[in-house]
Amino acid sequence: MEFRHLRYFVALAEELHFGRAAQRLSMSQPPLSLNIQQLEASVGAVLFLRNSRGVRLTPAGEAFLPAARALLQQAGQAAQEARDAASGLVGRLQIGFAGTVLYRGLPQVLAAFQAEHPRLRMGLRELSSSEQLVDLLHDRLDAGFVHTTRVPAVFSQIRVSSQRFVACLHRAHPLARQKQVSAADLQGHPWATIEREVSPDYRDRIEQWGLRGGYAPEVRYELRHWLSVVSVVSQGLGVALVPEALALSGMAGVVFKPLAEEAPLYETYCLWKTDRDQGALGAFLNAVRRVAQPADTLAVPGH
Repeated sequence: MEFRHLRYFVALAEELHFGRAAQRLSMSQPPLSLNIQQLEASVGAVLFLRNSRGVRLTPAGEAFLPAARALLQQAGQAAQEARDAASGLVGRLQIGFAGTVLYRGLPQVLAAFQAEHPRLRMGLRELSSSEQLVDLLHDRLDAGFVHTTRVPAVFSQIRVSSQRFVACLHRAHPLARQKQVSAADLQGHPWATIEREVSPDYRDRIEQWGLRGGYAPEVRYELRHWLSVVSVVSQGLGVALVPEALALSGMAGVVFKPLAEEAPLYETYCLWKTDRDQGALGAFLNAVRRVAQPADTLAVPGH
């Protein structure tokens, strides 16, 4: 018994007509009849009744059909697994991310990718942008989601999303009743913000926004994660500017208000070494491109 015999048998069992089955299989009718006879000889039972009224399955044929379909499906899966292995679409990818991506971008990418490549496993590591750059350079990560454009020329990148900063206030703060918050409104209040070492780009943007109000923000609390910044605000210890996606964090005790002046942008980039193998990584990057905001694929200087 050969797999072609099973394929011919299933086609004939579904069409119950030699002519239609042969056409479906792109072959002539005599070779199809011969292969069915060979299969019946191999099985040791008549699988079809043929008469002037047409073709129908025998009880043996009815019993054989589910097993034949299962064998063909298993063969197809085995062939697909072999092709996936040859193209690098099995195994494990190591992906780095900064925390705010959990609220915008990363879940959508993972859902799209896993739906198409369920046999590829993902290792997710929460790291700052600077930590991801180091691990990407040393091949400890396949790709990373960072919030900086200050990257070496060996990297390529896709801009995944862009969002605005908003004011984060304790719900009992007097400014929490305003529709918008200006830079001048936050003068004299203690600030919580991200450490410069973790995100120098956005620390600069936050401080520059404060200068619009004519002052340098009084930074009292410096933290390594944006969610920690929101947590400090929720305790009534300060005010902050944070990416608007953090409004989805569900943190109690805080409110988020749009800024009166033009708000700084908080951008997320997917980053990878340009010369890295593109098997599984290439499939992952395709999922990133589908989720990325329109026209957001950026060229890296020097590439």
